[in-house]
Amino acid sequence: MAALPFEGIGRQVVLGLKYRNRRGVAKQLAHLMVRRLHLGGVQLVTWAPTSPARTRARGYDQAELLARAVAKELGVPCRRLLYRSHGAPQTGHSRAERLQGPSFRARSPRQGLRVLLVDDVVTTGATLLSACEALLQAGVAEVVCAAAAATPDARGQARPAQSRTVATAGSGSSSTSTPRMPTRSAASTFDCTSSRNAVLPASAPNLARAS
Repeated sequence: MAALPFEGIGRQVVLGLKYRNRRGVAKQLAHLMVRRLHLGGVQLVTWAPTSPARTRARGYDQAELLARAVAKELGVPCRRLLYRSHGAPQTGHSRAERLQGPSFRARSPRQGLRVLLVDDVVTTGATLLSACEALLQAGVAEVVCAAAAATPDARGQARPAQSRTVATAGSGSSSTSTPRMPTRSAASTFDCTSSRNAVLPASAPNLARAS
C-alpha cells in the first residue's frame, strides 16, 4: 500500500526528504499514510533500512524517520528489526537490477507479532519483498507493508486501491534524480491531492503471498 503516487508534488516532497534534508515532512507523510491507508491493528513498526553508505552521507535514514513518525501516530513501538546484508543502493539501477533486490537479515522479535514494515518509495517491490521474507523467517506472524509513495506501473496506470490488503504497492519505474523543490507551501498542501488518484493498489502477487 502507498499513500501517494510518486509523481507531481508528492514526488517532490518525498525526494526532498531523501535528498534535501527536509526531515520535517516525515511527520506530514506519516500522518497521510495513517489516515489514507488505515494502518491500525499492528503491534510494532519497523522499516526497510537504506544502505549504510547512504545513511552516512545523508546523516539519517529517511525510512526510519517515516517509521518512527508513523509509530508515534499509531501509538505503538518502533524498533529496528532489519539490517542490510550486502548490496548497493537501489537508486539509479535499471528495473531488472532492482528486481533482484537487496538482502536483509532480521532480528527475532517476540513471536506472533503483526508488524508494519515502512519504506519511503516503492518502485518494483523487491526491497519490501526481501525485507518481508526476512521478518517472516525471523518469526514475525504477519507483515503489513506500506510506503509513502509508489511509482505508477509500466503502463502509467496508477489506480485507486479497492480494498485493504497485507502487501505492498504496485511495480514500475521512474527517474530518481533530485527534482526542483516545490514552493514553500507545497509541503503543507500536498495532502490535498485527490484521494481517488493518490492510493496505488497492492498488485505484487508475490508480496501478497509472502505476507
